Amino acid sequence: MDNVSSRGLRLARKVDEFVGERIRHRRTMMGLTQEQLAAALNISYQQVQKYETGANRVSAGRLYEISRKLEVDVGFFFEGLDPDPSAGPMPHGGRNRAMIELVRNFSEIQDAHIRSAVSSLVKSLSPRRARANGEDEAVAVPE
Repeated sequence: MDNVSSRGLRLARKVDEFVGERIRHRRTMMGLTQEQLAAALNISYQQVQKYETGANRVSAGRLYEISRKLEVDVGFFFEGLDPDPSAGPMPHGGRNRAMIELVRNFSEIQDAHIRSAVSSLVKSLSPRRARANGEDEAVAVPE
C-alpha cells in the first residue's frame, strides 16, 4: 500500500474513533446506557459499543439517526476534530475544476429564464452538438 493510501486509512480511522467518542460522550451526558440507545436505534448494544470504540464505521444515515436520538446536530460529532495538517488540498484536476465551478455558479442563478439562456448557450458551444449538426467550426456568438 502506498504512503498516500495508508495516510488516508489512518485519517479515516482517527475520524471514526473521534466520532465514536463523541457518541459516547453525548450518550452519557444524557444518562443513557448503550442498551437504551441501541433499543432506540433498533440495533444491538454491541453495535453501539463498536460505534463508540471506532471498531465499526458509522454510516451517514445511521449518524443522522443517532443525532436525532441524542438530540444534537450531526455536526456535534465532528466538533473539535483536529484536521490532519499533512493532508493538503486535493488536486483540482484542471478541466474538471472549471466544470465544478461552472455547475456551482450555475446552480446559484435564481432566474429560470437566465438559467435556460445559459444552458442554451453552453449547448450551442458544445463540440458534440456542432458535429451532430454537421458543423466543422464552433458556432459564432454575436457580440
